[in-house]
Amino acid sequence: MKKAIAMAAVLSLASIGWAEGTTRQAVDERLQHAGTVLHEVMAAPDKGIPDEVLDHAKCIAVVPHMLKGGFVFGAENGRGVATCRTAHGWSAPAFFTITGGSWGLQIGVEGIDLVMVFQGDKGMDRLVESKFEIGGDASVAAGPVGRHASADTDWKMNAEILTYSRAKGIFAGLTLNGAAVRRDDDSTEAFYGHEVQTRNVLTGAVPPPPGANAFIDAVRSAHHQATASR
Repeated sequence: MKKAIAMAAVLSLASIGWAEGTTRQAVDERLQHAGTVLHEVMAAPDKGIPDEVLDHAKCIAVVPHMLKGGFVFGAENGRGVATCRTAHGWSAPAFFTITGGSWGLQIGVEGIDLVMVFQGDKGMDRLVESKFEIGGDASVAAGPVGRHASADTDWKMNAEILTYSRAKGIFAGLTLNGAAVRRDDDSTEAFYGHEVQTRNVLTGAVPPPPGANAFIDAVRSAHHQATASR
């Protein structure tokens, strides 16, 4: 009986999570919201992503208002957008979904903003593959928080992905072990109007369309602010 209730809760959560749809308008709004998340995070640097982490980032991904909740066990459902650093600046946006579950006593549904920082070429390769499990295929750690990352931490050495969450104004590192990241085909086609390869998007072969400006500008601004302050 408990398992049935738990499954019903997750299915209900999933239906809410995908209610946004995949129209061009919905995708444009997601890009806007993702840019807003980064702007707000950078507006409070003492409680945000350290400058060193952003300066070292190879790719940055944002899932605005991801839904997390459950009864008996938790589940995550969200649609996100990512960009990677290229020789000519930040790439056009690539779209992905994130789903997963983690056992533990959790009751209720909560909307959170999720930020993932991909480190190095290996981290970027995971994102380009568009099909991996966080904590399984790709190593993950809750990212350090504050204006600067302590030199004696191992954030730079041991994790391909650093994760952060923001809920009710509180920004903190988040562990997402077991969450699956997949390419969001519907959103990709809705935004670009045709099939494009994630590799071509994230390596700079596809120029960023005007609709990507809000998100790309926010990433560029965050990275520039981090670089300038060091």
